Amino acid sequence: MDSLRHLAAHLGLDLAAVCLLTFAIYYPRHRRRDLVPAYLALNVALFTVVAALAEVGGNGGTALGFGLFGVLSIIRLRSDSVQHEEVAYYFTTLVLGLICGLPHLALSLAAALSALLLLVIYGADHPRLFARSRRTVVTLDAVHSDPAALRADLARRLGEPLHWTVMEVDFVRDLTVVDVRYREPEPGAGTRLAEPSEAVRATATAWEAA
Repeated sequence: MDSLRHLAAHLGLDLAAVCLLTFAIYYPRHRRRDLVPAYLALNVALFTVVAALAEVGGNGGTALGFGLFGVLSIIRLRSDSVQHEEVAYYFTTLVLGLICGLPHLALSLAAALSALLLLVIYGADHPRLFARSRRTVVTLDAVHSDPAALRADLARRLGEPLHWTVMEVDFVRDLTVVDVRYREPEPGAGTRLAEPSEAVRATATAWEAA
């Protein structure tokens, strides 16, 4: 009975931690409903397996542990739509399940470690941290031979360029594809956008950097 109460306490801690991570931190910031069940299922499934391994002990526990390691090693986040910050949430839910699923770990220590994980992910992914830093892939219908001219073009369209990589140059079609990290201008000091009549136009697809 005591072991069941101990397991229930760890399960309650795990559910509270992963719900805080998912519903109080992740979803309000990223609004991706499709990843909510993935985080919850991964966390609870891992908690269940770790708790089961602890109960099995020497009677097959080692074999099950190697099996779990093999299963986790073949997991790949292949979708291009999963951003790096969302991968961080994946690993945080995984570690929460591991910590809370260890029955021989004191509940107070498990709670402290879980709180530390939540505080780290809360601060590292806070919207105010590098709030104006962005990443954009820009396709320009011009080829700039001078890096200073390219920087000036990017600054005029986006903001202050922090770093950029020229991914493709097409002299036949007169195109340049640039992966650029930049800082948005201060509110009220907007960047002048190119007019359609100008010789150089750009199309951009932007997403926030990690």
